[in-house]
Parts: sequence; C-alpha cells; structure tokens
Amino acid sequence: MKTPQEVFAEYLADKNLKMTPQRQTVLDTILKKGGHLSSEELYAKVKKIDKSIGQATIYRTLKLLNEAGLVEPLDFADGVTRYEACYGKEHHDHLICEKCGANLEILDETIELRQEELAKAHGFKLLRHKMYLYGICPKCQKKS
Repeated sequence: MKTPQEVFAEYLADKNLKMTPQRQTVLDTILKKGGHLSSEELYAKVKKIDKSIGQATIYRTLKLLNEAGLVEPLDFADGVTRYEACYGKEHHDHLICEKCGANLEILDETIELRQEELAKAHGFKLLRHKMYLYGICPKCQKKS
C-alpha cells in the first residue's frame, strides 16, 4: 500500500502540480494531528510550523487532499466543516451531541450490512456513504 505522501505526490503530478513544502506541511500536520479538524484549527497548527502558510493555501490544499482521497469533509451540523484523514483507515460513522458538539466514532457491522442490503434492493451498487446520528450525550443528559 502506498503512503499518503506517495498518493498525494502522484495525484498532484497527474494534475501537473508540484508537491510544495507548504502542501507537504499541511498533509503531514493533518496526518499527525488526526481527529476532526476545521480548516481554522488546521491553519493554527500549521502556522506554528511555517508562518508563511496562509489560509488560502490551507483551503486549496484541503480541496486537493479531498480530491486525492486522503481526507474527507465532515458535517456535524454546527456550521463548521471539519476534515478527517481517511486514506487507509477503516470506515466509521459518527454519533454527535447536539448540545455540546461531542462526537464519537462508531462502527456497527449490522448497520453496514443493512445499508448494503438497502442499496442492493433498490438496484444500487453502494460506493460509499456517510452516516451521522444526532442526539444528546450522557454528560449533557445528566446536566438537563
């Protein structure tokens, strides 16, 4: 299996673009930090490494990383797009607290199989999916 750096370099080459030090820094940072980062959070982390990198570079690089299949945007319904490294990672879904924004990565084989069955029953070949389950976490339930 290729490394994320190799995948990105090949993707950029196919688009006649170069792997710049700035793009490398953005990629390395999102891979190292993990989790669900907004572009602003990523920018703050990258800025500590290289002060010359601007927000426009972050946005453009995130778009390229998404197109290359290395990161995916996440929508937790709070108005902020977050990004998560996805290359070589096992698929998972998310439970999201509507009060505090806490999120939990979940994987349930029964749900995964049912989604495949539903797609097949309707004549679809399922390529990918995202599932977000919204509710109130145990901590916020105790506060109410």
